[in-house]
Amino acid sequence: MTADPAKKPSVLFVCVHNAGRSQMAAAFLTSLSKGAIEVRSAGSQPAERINPAAVEAMAELGIDMSAEVPKILTTEAVKESDVVITMGCGDECPYFPGKRYEDWVLEDPAGKGVDSVRPIRDEIHTRIEALVTELLPARHVDAQ
Repeated sequence: MTADPAKKPSVLFVCVHNAGRSQMAAAFLTSLSKGAIEVRSAGSQPAERINPAAVEAMAELGIDMSAEVPKILTTEAVKESDVVITMGCGDECPYFPGKRYEDWVLEDPAGKGVDSVRPIRDEIHTRIEALVTELLPARHVDAQ
């Protein structure tokens, strides 16, 4: 039995380069929600490629995001999302009334090695676990 796609919550993660924080958050949410949440990520000024240290840090936990590419933030992506989580994109994120917005203050992993990215990854993981519990309360109860 599959969930009704019309009722599936959707989350957009936004950071400047869409190469580290937002990609890790999207990968965690995709993995932990097992398809029950629609996941998007984008950047206001996308980088050329995903941060290799972020890819390595996620691979350590069995999550492969090596095929991901940074995407440009579009107005449509914001309109189509129920929850918009920003990570340092400042005023560049479009605002639409009726959306739930959160700003997660996280260190930028750009230019850092995997040892410095791990604590950022772990903080994102903790926040994503809480988000899944919040958006899919029945899933949490079923797991008991």
